Amino acid sequence: MHPYVVADVFTSRPLKGNPVAVFTAGQDVPADLMQAIAREMNLSETVFVSPPEGDADAAVRIFTPAVELPFAGHPILGTAYVLGQSSTADVIRLETRKGVVPVALERSADGAIVSGRMSQPIPTWREFIGAEDLLDALGVRYSVLPVEVYDNGARHCFVMLDNFDVVSRLKPDLSLLADLPGIGVSCFAGSGERWKTRMFGPSLGVPEDPATGSAAGLLVVHLARHGKVQFGQEIEISQGEEINRPSTLHARVNGSIDAIESVEVAGAAVIVSQGTLAL
Repeated sequence: MHPYVVADVFTSRPLKGNPVAVFTAGQDVPADLMQAIAREMNLSETVFVSPPEGDADAAVRIFTPAVELPFAGHPILGTAYVLGQSSTADVIRLETRKGVVPVALERSADGAIVSGRMSQPIPTWREFIGAEDLLDALGVRYSVLPVEVYDNGARHCFVMLDNFDVVSRLKPDLSLLADLPGIGVSCFAGSGERWKTRMFGPSLGVPEDPATGSAAGLLVVHLARHGKVQFGQEIEISQGEEINRPSTLHARVNGSIDAIESVEVAGAAVIVSQGTLAL
């Protein structure tokens, strides 16, 4: 019997945000069954927690229903929230396949976790080849900013649209997007501190994601690189309304175009269920 906890992430309200299943004794789960278990859970991601090999509080492996990811945002925040319930620590350090990711926990006076802020891996980026075909698959004519693909352990390409309504009305051809192996497609709009995004990842086994923490960090880097926000400015990102899982993410990039110092993504979470899986 393998215990797990489900937390809704990037929300403080149950049944909103993005759920993640966290297997708290992942070292007892056969590695060759982890992908099948993630398909069984059928959430955007499932996490298996085990003792760390290095200087961290725990090690994690992260699976979508289709693939394993070296890093992902909402699973890291959700796992830190789950582990923080049995700890008084203000920081949970999680060992991923992209290095150790610290999550600073904000607690209320009674010790309850209010929110978490993760410092994500510094990304790389490049021009996305095949932008015209991508735009056709999305049903849009152009992107306001160059279409680029970023990698922080998860890979996302970004398409900027004119306004929130255009983002909301998107009806992409998911069968065409599924031909982008291992890449999520984030379509966004906004200005200043307020942004809206939708992320489609059929090749990852996630047709549309309610809240994408890895993409939030990459989005603020994309915006800062192209002068849409300032380095050091925190933005608020809304996601998930179209699939009835509204989520709120906060993101900030520190440094400069020449030297990115840190990428931070923050949000709340709430535990909604606990159970055991019998294998």
